[in-house]
Amino acid sequence: MNQAARRIGRSLALVLPVVLVLSGTLAVTAVPWAPRSGTQMLTASAEQAAAPGGRPRAPHEVVRDRLVAELQREDPGVALTGLQKEIARRPSLARHCTSIARALGRAAVEKYGPARAHAYSRPVCDTSFAAGVADAR
Repeated sequence: MNQAARRIGRSLALVLPVVLVLSGTLAVTAVPWAPRSGTQMLTASAEQAAAPGGRPRAPHEVVRDRLVAELQREDPGVALTGLQKEIARRPSLARHCTSIARALGRAAVEKYGPARAHAYSRPVCDTSFAAGVADAR
């Protein structure tokens, strides 16, 4: 009986750490921030690309420019959804949400005109998108 208990103990001592490491690795890859296949990954240096003046760009400027470009390709609704997702993913950008939403509103007016751009308004960052549309009129 004592021999069997030792054999079981040794087996568990060898197998249990492997099982724990594998289950932890699988748990980490299943979280929402894990990269998915087909998404584009930016390195830290890509987000800090130099501005025309040679100074590094702030993260909120990179996000703003990317979302304005997305608005030009798609429509303001897609860009506003992207803004909401970006703020949820990186809460440090929340203080810049209103300025980004206003920039999206101005870009929407340039692309669609005031009446059609206003139709895309939704309460993102305290209706700053609508304020940007109104500013651009």
